[in-house]
Amino acid sequence: MPMTGGDSDLPNVSEAPLIIDVEFSEEEGEVSEQRFEEIEEVSSPSPARPMDLPFSLPTPRGRARVITVTNQKGGVGKTTTVINIAAQLALRGHRVLVVDSDSQGNCATGLGVDKSKVRTTTRDLILFPETAVDSRHATAVDNLHIIVGDRSLIGLEQEMLRQLGRERRMKEALEPLLSHYDVVLIDTPPSLGLVTINSLVASDGVLIPVQTEYFALEGLALLSGTIREVRSLLNDRIGVDGVLLTMHSQNLLNKQVAGELLENFPELVISPAIRRNVRLAEAPSHGVPIHLHDPSSAGGKDYQAVTNVLEQRWGLA
Repeated sequence: MPMTGGDSDLPNVSEAPLIIDVEFSEEEGEVSEQRFEEIEEVSSPSPARPMDLPFSLPTPRGRARVITVTNQKGGVGKTTTVINIAAQLALRGHRVLVVDSDSQGNCATGLGVDKSKVRTTTRDLILFPETAVDSRHATAVDNLHIIVGDRSLIGLEQEMLRQLGRERRMKEALEPLLSHYDVVLIDTPPSLGLVTINSLVASDGVLIPVQTEYFALEGLALLSGTIREVRSLLNDRIGVDGVLLTMHSQNLLNKQVAGELLENFPELVISPAIRRNVRLAEAPSHGVPIHLHDPSSAGGKDYQAVTNVLEQRWGLA
């Protein structure tokens, strides 16, 4: 039956005409020169711009500078960098705290701390900020303390999901310690999980170790986006203190990657690059940093030179 509604009567579906086919006619014509230029302008990509890594701000007077050492790519020398820069600064008389937020807990091994005897770890620091003072442990180097990371960090993100302000827990925990140190160095896992975000929110600056190989720039692009996002939403002070070239060899690929990084970040790349070095790799097995194991080795000399640069940048010299 037809539906009635005044002038807007509609036919039943069975009575509605079907469109079987539509014929199109093709006409040849010339695209005007102006229109061609407009199409070309829309379709032509603009040249790629270098990645934007924001610079960090100076440290407020009377408190430690907090630096997160991070890279989403694993195996680039984050832990080695934390251990050896922290040790070198401590040997120069600066008060240094290392916070290991990686579940592997390698910072403790590299600084001569027996993890089996540790009762309070980075997990406790984040979940229970009031334990911050008691979470610190002495190391094989004078003036250098550590908050130890261990396997308990693996399930930490699940425990924090229901907590309000979960991105700021480490910042709150470290606050009462900052007046007792000159530098706090945070080692991070090779991921951008909640623990790494906590580290970035707590920090004044970021130090980025980059292996001079093919995926270096790709990893930096991802990290630069994360830093900008944290800066705009959670920590407007954070910026990049430096890009450190690691595991460097004098082959053509490593030189090309180092050249790309220098071209993109001339003011951020720290010289010299850390060369591949057997003595540097074996130092953790002795529970000491390279400056106590073999300071005259290539790795020892490179980290001394890098620490000179960072000491100036961090206002410690």
